[in-house]
Amino acid sequence: MIRTEALDRLPVRDRVPDLLAALDSRGTAVLHAPPGTGKTTLVPLALAGLTGAGPLRSVLVAEPRRMAVRAAARRMAWLLGQEVGDQVGYTVRGDRRAGPATRVEVVTTGVLLQRLQRDPELPGVDVVLLDECHERHLDADTALAFLVDVRSALRPELGLVAASATSDVDAWAALLTSADGSEPAPVVCGGGRGFDSAVRYAPPPAGIRPAHGTRVDQALLRHVAATIRTALARHEGDVLCFLPGTGEIARTAVLLAGADAEVLQLHGRAPAAVQDAVLRGGGERRRVVLATSVAESSLTVPGVRIVVDSGLAREPRTDHARGLGSLTTVPVSAAGATQRAGRAGREAPGTVYRCWAEADDGRRARFPAPEIRVADLTSFALRVACWGDPSARGLALLDAPPGGAMAAAGAVLRSVGAVDREGRATERGTRMARLGVHPRLARALLDGAGRVGADRAAAVVALLSEEPPREYGDDLAAVWRAARRGGDGYPARWRAETRRLAAALRAVEPAGPDAGEDGGLSDDAVTGLVTALAYPERVARARGEGMFLMASGTRGEVAAGSAVRGAPWLAVAVADRPVSAASARIRLAAPVDEATALSAADRLLAEAEEVGWEDGALIARTVRRLGAVELSSRPLTRPDPDRVRAAVLDGLRREGLGLLHWTREAEGLRDRLAFLRRTVGDPWPDVTDEALLERAGEWLEPELSRVRRAADLGRIHAGTGLRRLLPWAGGAAARLDELAPERIEVPSGSRVRVEYGGERPVLAVKLQELFGLRETPEVAGVPVLVHLLSPAGRPAAVTADLASFWRDGYRAVRAELRGRYPRHPWPEDPSTAQPTRHTRARAPR
Repeated sequence: MIRTEALDRLPVRDRVPDLLAALDSRGTAVLHAPPGTGKTTLVPLALAGLTGAGPLRSVLVAEPRRMAVRAAARRMAWLLGQEVGDQVGYTVRGDRRAGPATRVEVVTTGVLLQRLQRDPELPGVDVVLLDECHERHLDADTALAFLVDVRSALRPELGLVAASATSDVDAWAALLTSADGSEPAPVVCGGGRGFDSAVRYAPPPAGIRPAHGTRVDQALLRHVAATIRTALARHEGDVLCFLPGTGEIARTAVLLAGADAEVLQLHGRAPAAVQDAVLRGGGERRRVVLATSVAESSLTVPGVRIVVDSGLAREPRTDHARGLGSLTTVPVSAAGATQRAGRAGREAPGTVYRCWAEADDGRRARFPAPEIRVADLTSFALRVACWGDPSARGLALLDAPPGGAMAAAGAVLRSVGAVDREGRATERGTRMARLGVHPRLARALLDGAGRVGADRAAAVVALLSEEPPREYGDDLAAVWRAARRGGDGYPARWRAETRRLAAALRAVEPAGPDAGEDGGLSDDAVTGLVTALAYPERVARARGEGMFLMASGTRGEVAAGSAVRGAPWLAVAVADRPVSAASARIRLAAPVDEATALSAADRLLAEAEEVGWEDGALIARTVRRLGAVELSSRPLTRPDPDRVRAAVLDGLRREGLGLLHWTREAEGLRDRLAFLRRTVGDPWPDVTDEALLERAGEWLEPELSRVRRAADLGRIHAGTGLRRLLPWAGGAAARLDELAPERIEVPSGSRVRVEYGGERPVLAVKLQELFGLRETPEVAGVPVLVHLLSPAGRPAAVTADLASFWRDGYRAVRAELRGRYPRHPWPEDPSTAQPTRHTRARAPR
């Protein structure tokens, strides 16, 4: 029997007629309804005609998470007074409960995409409701784009509703009708909202370190745990606490030991039975549910009256150059915080504790980062290629996929034979797309089945697609054995996925390999081979204790005490590179032998002549490599002279001009040329480091062609090369000594060196040698800076105006120095005195 009272309490009920009218008139609509108003449960039932309003229709509801799929189906079946599988059913990967009477089927967006690619017309479906569009998951964005195409080209009668809990509805309304160019879809705002919740801010104490990568300060978790205890003491009802990941959930659970409540952990990896138990509600004892963002939307956790929000969320990041993905911890967006707060008021007025200062609200991003901007796009690229739009430019997407990410995805797809050079899906690519796993894993399943048998290939690929718990260890073969033994929730999911993959493989390759064919390989050999087929760029060779070099060029490290630490080769299944880390962390891998590594990653095998500069020497050799991993090399006896010259120039540019032989005369010549360049300009050459390195091939020949190592560069006289840069052609070079003389003759007869290394030329000379000189010497029209020295050669005065010094400054210097140097002449009028290099006794008469 329909639970009419429960349906009537859902605020969105008053807007159902408007939604049905919008669908009847336009065929599409955007539903904006806050959390807790019934958009996920009442609306699908109303669209299907199961609440007594409107004709009977078949409705497909797409949710972003498996947990939300099961919860929504269970809730709708309860509202109808039925069991799941009757008029309301669900399908997630490896688990389906639906029958002939099913009118509302809840599926993940991944399942919806699979159906669209098998048959874009979605036969038997009248309306598709895409729930939680605001979360911007890549699968949801893609499914919506495909559905807009389907309505435009194949089934204009197909109803399409985009449901969002946030206010960015205008963009969705325009997107739904972008293919036909009509007016934006109608927007129906859900009536009312859930119960009010009081928001309280509980900022952590000073000194908390910001989250970095996946690292969260333990002090923040202690603060969150303390806030939970405070909430339990002050308020009635259960507590739902949002934390960024499973690690923080486990650590916070330990901190809550002894609390007067049952502590439960809710996340995507939790066993289905545990998830269902949390979502069914508890008994008499209060509960504290520690959850990731899976509980932000589409879920009602019964009994919750209090939300404690840590303020953190996890988002994916992809290093496209290295093919490595990772998660990073970020402040939850304003929209996410609103979603979380809405969990407290689903059933009654509630309280929300935000573990940050109220002033921080304005600094939060409005919405979470769209996954299309930050995720690995390989699966997306294969889907759009199979859809017939390899560039995705013609699809109705709020955000275009980044060019670099699409290029990286295209390279992977070409390497596994999924697309051709133009990006069009091949027949093999179409089969890979139907397997429902990442293209890398599809390649491993297809190619691995022929070598180890369908069932064993499916079992290992299931391990790779359903990442096992960390406590299973990092040796994939040992993980496989642990999964076969069972004992927790993971083995059930793994077995279901293994069965699904084996069935999918036989569906796309009905004449494929027999399940029993395995070539007599051990579990260790099978896991290594299949993993290497999935990730050939991650085949890695040992490089010291615990360190490995992947074929992609990325260095990786296994944990101390790892079972795979001593392996000569690894096939790396899971690795991430923390922010600012020098190497990746290898989290899951399988040892392989060299033959398996070379066989699985054969497209990366290459032999080439290498001429380059390494560690101060010219290297010329023939090298055989597996990507970045060097396998063998032999000397190259007659390297190409042009490549040798280029390598030496590269070495010089990397290590600098200091490798050359610089005499004092060479350095002085460079300073003189630099002075003329600054003072006169052309045709005098630029002799900065950058300019000299740029023209090194010009001024260092022919000596350059004889270089084989750094020591050979040290025998090249830089001064000889610099003279080749002088402007000989126009005759200006002949004026070098006139414009910038190396030495200037002073009145005493001495020829004193001019230093050109500073801002102005400097002439450092003993004061007595300049007696009688009235004007300051000049070079290229620039007065030199005269450093007047004492008889002992120490600085006594500095002037750029000698006449002024004789007139005004000399008297003070004379008074200071003549008592110290009585044997030297100190005339009253130095401008008319006789210059000398000697003492008074030896001075010329």
